[in-house]
Amino acid sequence: MGNIGWTGIIIIAILVVILFGKGKISSIMGDLAKGIKSFKKGMSDDVTSKNEDNNNNSDNSNSENK
Repeated sequence: MGNIGWTGIIIIAILVVILFGKGKISSIMGDLAKGIKSFKKGMSDDVTSKNEDNNNNSDNSNSENK
């Protein structure tokens, strides 16, 4: 019951296209791609800002020790 073969996947894909239409699916996929891109950009910006904060903190501690 839990196994879905290739024929099941094809039938599900056909039903999705019939229900939503070709144009709606492409717009949903475009929105999903934009969301993933903005998420990745936000994650890289977050990592970059944390690295900059760590560098600034180490620079401040080095100047205080001199």
